[in-house]
Amino acid sequence: MKRRSLDPETPADSAETSLCEALLGLSTVDEMRAFLHDLCTPAEIEVMVDRWRVVPFLLEGRSYREIHERTAVSITTIGRVARYLNQGAGGYMAAAARRNQGTTA
Repeated sequence: MKRRSLDPETPADSAETSLCEALLGLSTVDEMRAFLHDLCTPAEIEVMVDRWRVVPFLLEGRSYREIHERTAVSITTIGRVARYLNQGAGGYMAAAARRNQGTTA
């Protein structure tokens, strides 16, 4: 975890809100992709892609082993995503619901 100064110029919650607002301000997949590639390292993007890749399979009730075989994502990562799907802040579920609305509209 990154060390923070005791008196940061921008409080973490304010900076997080600003980031969320920036993400919400992007309107196309290409804009979001460009932002993510500017913001994140290739490894960070790969981690996020792997986590997102397993969400539909978990929502379908597939086994961890089957998901691993179909995606090559580690069982540990699959378990982590499953835990946040069930006990997290609701972000995965909200994003999955919005994505499904977009594919059925």
